[in-house]
Amino acid sequence: MRLCTPRPTVPRTWTVDLRPHPCGLELACPLCGPPATVERGVSARSAVLTHLARHARAAALPRYLRTCQCHERGCRWHPRHRGCSGPVILVLACELGGRRWRLADVCTSCAGATPDAAVVPETLSCAPPARRTRRSRRTAADTPSAQERVRDLLSYLASALPPAVSPGTRLLALQCALRTDRHGQAALTAGLLRSMRLHSHHARAWKELEQACWLRHLPGQTGTSQRLQLLDVTVLTQAPDRAGRHQAADWALRTAHAPVLRDLPTRLRLTMLALGASMIPGEAQEGRADIEQLSRACALPEERLERVLLQLRDAGLLATWSFNREDGHLYWQATGKSACLGAVTPRPV
Repeated sequence: MRLCTPRPTVPRTWTVDLRPHPCGLELACPLCGPPATVERGVSARSAVLTHLARHARAAALPRYLRTCQCHERGCRWHPRHRGCSGPVILVLACELGGRRWRLADVCTSCAGATPDAAVVPETLSCAPPARRTRRSRRTAADTPSAQERVRDLLSYLASALPPAVSPGTRLLALQCALRTDRHGQAALTAGLLRSMRLHSHHARAWKELEQACWLRHLPGQTGTSQRLQLLDVTVLTQAPDRAGRHQAADWALRTAHAPVLRDLPTRLRLTMLALGASMIPGEAQEGRADIEQLSRACALPEERLERVLLQLRDAGLLATWSFNREDGHLYWQATGKSACLGAVTPRPV
C-alpha cells in the first residue's frame, strides 16, 4: 500500500500597496516591514514592479509545484466563471485604480477572468533554469512559439507602461524586452531602428520610455547602436532561452513592418501585430482573442478598437470580424493580403 503524504502549499502571492505620504508615495509590502517612500508618478510604478519581481525571483519554484493562488483564496479576485483549469502562470494584476499591485500564480482560466491583469510571459520567467539531461531535454512542444511570446509580452507591457505611451513606443519596448540579456541590457542597432521606421521620431520614443522609468541609456552610445538597461523587469529577465526570444523579436519586427503594413499608421500596425499573435494554430486566416486583453495590449478602449478594426477592413487586411459578447472574444478572418502575418516562420538566430 502506498502512503500518501500531504504536499505543503507554497504561497506565491505578493501584494504591494501605494499609500499617500507628504514626501511622495509609500510602497507598503506585507512581507517587508515598514513601507519605503518613493517618488510620485510613474517612478512609483517602476519601483512596485521591481519589488514584486524580486520576491518572485527569490521564491522561484518549478512549474509542477505551483498552484492557483486565486483558487486557494476562493477565487475572490474575479467575477464568477466556470472554474479553474489550464496551466498555472504568473499574472500581474492592478486594483483600486493603481493603488494596489499583485503578482501571483494563477491558472489560465482565472487569469482570463481577472480584470486589469496581464500574464508575465515565459520570456520573463522567474522559474529557475532546469538542468538538462538526456532524459529531460525541452521538446518543441514545451517551447513557446514566437507568436505566444509576443502575445504574452504585449499583455505584460500593457501593465508595465502607462496607458498614454504611444503605439510606436510600445513596438520599440517590445523589441527592447525581447532582445535583452540575462542582466536586462540590450543593444539596438541603427539598422534595426531604421527597419522600424523610427528614424524620424525615435528620440520621442526613447524619451517616453525613460519618463516612464522603464529603461535608461547606458554610457558609450555610438551612431550605430543604442545601449540600454531595462529598469522595471531587471530581475524578471533571467530567461535562459535567449535564442527563442530573439526569434520572437525577429518575427514581431517583420510582421509589424511587413510591406502590406508599412505605410499604415503605427496604431494599425500595433493592432495587426496583436491580431497576428492571436491567430488560431493551423488556421492561417482565422483568429480569436479576448476583447479586454486585446484592447489593453493595443492601449485602445473598446470603442476605439472597433474603429481601428474598421480601418483595417477598409485597408483590405481583414475580411470579417465580430464581437461575441457571451464569451468575451473577438473573432476575425484575415484576407489573402494579410493571412501570412500570423504564420511567418521565424528566421534562425
